[in-house]
Amino acid sequence: MSDTLERDVAIVTGASSGIGAATCRELAAAGANVVLAARSEDRLTDLAADLEATHDIETLVVPTNVREEDDVDALIEATVEEFGGIDVLVNNAGLARGGEVESLSTDDYETMQETNVDGVFYASRAAVPHIREREGRLIFVASFAGKHPRPGNPVYAATKWWVRGFAKSLAAQIGDDDVGITIVNPAEVRSEFGAAYGESFSERFDEGEVTEPEEVAEAIRFAASREGSSVSELDINRRDKFADTFH
Repeated sequence: MSDTLERDVAIVTGASSGIGAATCRELAAAGANVVLAARSEDRLTDLAADLEATHDIETLVVPTNVREEDDVDALIEATVEEFGGIDVLVNNAGLARGGEVESLSTDDYETMQETNVDGVFYASRAAVPHIREREGRLIFVASFAGKHPRPGNPVYAATKWWVRGFAKSLAAQIGDDDVGITIVNPAEVRSEFGAAYGESFSERFDEGEVTEPEEVAEAIRFAASREGSSVSELDINRRDKFADTFH
């Protein structure tokens, strides 16, 4: 089994930084044509230019707010118009806000729900018919927090439990159509995650202390390159994770 994705078409949401940007690089290195989706058009454009200069692939930049249904539909339509179909969708866009339930604002609650839940649904719904045509793969970036209690942010955890439940049930619904579905569950990743409401993980953790975005991207590439089988779920944790608390 090769891990090549030569000329496959892969969409990555949340592509402008962290796991998303690393995944774009990893899929491009495997030969995939990459569609970059996020709100930060400048970042996407710079990354796309780098991918095309480094790898013999094509890219498409589609500025997208996954909270907006019309944006997501336009992303899928633009991809099919440009490349003729979709082989891989990486549902990576996600965020956290706030923490304590009793002090969590409605705005922060809705931002998490609309990004982590609604955005995943919109993208999956729009992509499934095209993924089915290519017997492709849907990959969901969930979280350690979607498998274990997260006292630091119950609402964020609940959105990731939803992602896992949705992905597993979708696999049961369309697996007979030769569609592969994978859930990737990182724990702490040294990225910009958390910056919107405090210290980012890249600031909080030193290099080598927790998982790097590239490690998660490698797992996504592995899952995306399976053809005759489907990797159901991959957990990526720092080695001492279970010796520590679940915060």
